[in-house]
Amino acid sequence: MRTHDLVIVGAGPAGITASVYAARKRMDFLVITKNVGGQAELSADIENYTGYKFITGPELVERFKEHLEQFNIDIEEDQSITLVEKSGDVVNVQTEEGRYQARAVIVASGRIPRQLDVEGEEKFKHKGVTYCATCDAPFFADVDVAVIGGGNSGLDAVLQSIKIASKIYLIELGSQLRADPIMVEQAEQSEKVTILTDTKVERIYGDAFVEGITVSRAGERKDLPVRGVLVEVGYDPVADFVKGVKKNDFGEIVVNCKCQTSVPGIFAAGDVTDVYGKQIIVACGEGVKATLAAFDYLSKLES
Repeated sequence: MRTHDLVIVGAGPAGITASVYAARKRMDFLVITKNVGGQAELSADIENYTGYKFITGPELVERFKEHLEQFNIDIEEDQSITLVEKSGDVVNVQTEEGRYQARAVIVASGRIPRQLDVEGEEKFKHKGVTYCATCDAPFFADVDVAVIGGGNSGLDAVLQSIKIASKIYLIELGSQLRADPIMVEQAEQSEKVTILTDTKVERIYGDAFVEGITVSRAGERKDLPVRGVLVEVGYDPVADFVKGVKKNDFGEIVVNCKCQTSVPGIFAAGDVTDVYGKQIIVACGEGVKATLAAFDYLSKLES
């Protein structure tokens, strides 16, 4: 079996940027991923990516792909990763389709938002349904929105939206909000916010874009006319397949400032890690660091 210098797992912002730097370093590497783009495609509109005053998530992903094509990077797409584990001097990468080996691996598999699994959710992604308030809340100016989730991320979405939206419905399935008390107090003090606990979202409806949601509370169903649905019920890092590395209580891979994990030769970058700030631009920077660190690691092995 051929042993590459480097295998990059994942091709979201972190993996793509890591790949570009690996190509510039003339490394013998391979990218293995389910798809190219990752969570970046979930952002409808982006105004905080350096160099672009405005660009949609899908458009930014297209720019990423063009950059990859410039270097003729070898990418194995539609691959479901089942194992990353170090054995001796090599790191084994296994997918449902095959096996690979490398002297170093960068795990950039990202995270996936937990979904509501309700009628209309899939239909209205990028059309009013978003999973990133930081990215997309500014685009719901002067309209009514619903924030789903009463944890810190949900309350953060509410507090961001107070400055932007006309009205915010904060919907929590449980009997009480789970966020920090100071955040709850700020939300309760705003005349714009209506808090609905013990409330379940039943469906999201509309025509070309979201026009409302149906919720059930105390046995009664009610329609709420909203133009935006900010789903903040949590994220799960895609890291179960990585064996032997230290992870935190959230399942994120623990890394140092060089993107090194607890296992020499296995690096990690982006949203799959415990790095602060789950943003596209942060993930890109972490991808750069991971490749530079992997290159340094490999150089020392050869010396």
